Amino acid sequence: MVIHSYIKKILKSKNIMRTRYLVIAALLLACVACNKDIAVKPVTFDVTSAKNNGTASTTFSTKDTVQFNFTGNPDMITFFSGEPGKNYDYRNRVSATGTPQLQFSTILANGTQSGSLSLLVSSDFKGVATNTIYGVLTRDTATTNANIAAATWSDITSRATLSTGGTTAVASGIIDLSDFLKQGKPVYIAFKYTATAGTIQNKWTISALSVNNVLADGTSYTIANLNAPTTSFTNYGNITYGPGWAVSYDPAKNANKYAWVYTDKTSLVITGATTAALATGPAEAWAIMGPIDLTKVTPDMGVAIKAISATLSSYPYNYTTAGTYNAVFSASNNTNSATSSVVKKVTLTINP
Repeated sequence: MVIHSYIKKILKSKNIMRTRYLVIAALLLACVACNKDIAVKPVTFDVTSAKNNGTASTTFSTKDTVQFNFTGNPDMITFFSGEPGKNYDYRNRVSATGTPQLQFSTILANGTQSGSLSLLVSSDFKGVATNTIYGVLTRDTATTNANIAAATWSDITSRATLSTGGTTAVASGIIDLSDFLKQGKPVYIAFKYTATAGTIQNKWTISALSVNNVLADGTSYTIANLNAPTTSFTNYGNITYGPGWAVSYDPAKNANKYAWVYTDKTSLVITGATTAALATGPAEAWAIMGPIDLTKVTPDMGVAIKAISATLSSYPYNYTTAGTYNAVFSASNNTNSATSSVVKKVTLTINP
């Protein structure tokens, strides 16, 4: 019985080893299959446009639904309507020269000190300085303040309409920054607060701020606003980000430590001494946005209208604004190692 049991153990051990070898062999074969290139099938695809009754046409009105009819069955189709933000030719565009425009609103409260808010622009500010301390990124306030002091700041306060008091926000008007565009460098935009000792110091609220790149074709791209650098916004439905804001003051010029308070997406607010007794010293504080590329635009994007698992013979679309549009369809077949693609364009005239 002992011998019989021993033989069974040996046979069991051999079966286990044989099973292991089979599993390893199967895995090796699977890996070989995964690494093997699969030939991609060439794309066969075309597009025509028609009215709802089936009549072929490239002329429609804003009341019509354009029926794009397809031949072929590619794995993927992406549609660019040709409207702003959906132009195939601009899918990789990240910059374009236009007219950079700044606008914002202000409310002035408290006190009667004059000239306490300045609007400044610099193209040589070295930015907010940081240090890494024990693996943690920390702002270097002293170096940042030194960078502010060393930079060349152009005062453009006179270009803006500022609040003179009250509770209603006053629009600055559109401020043209084209003269800074000509320098060919990113810029920083700053609000500088200054207050004197001895009397009630002003409170300023800044809101509704944006910097836009307005192009010759009438399109306008927001390139900076009151959003934090991690808070997205959109241009024509396409997501982008701005540079965000930094606030700072030099204690040597602001003993009472009055600082700008920044609220993401909403406002910049600074409140100085609210009584003459509290105004024991002057105050200076900065709120700075940048760097800003005044030529920045958001790349256009198409809409994925077909995935590999679907079959699509047509696609309806309505244009709401009259004009001429290049409707573009990018079709592709894809494998793990190759892509075959084709682009088809239909030029449409849309009447009111």
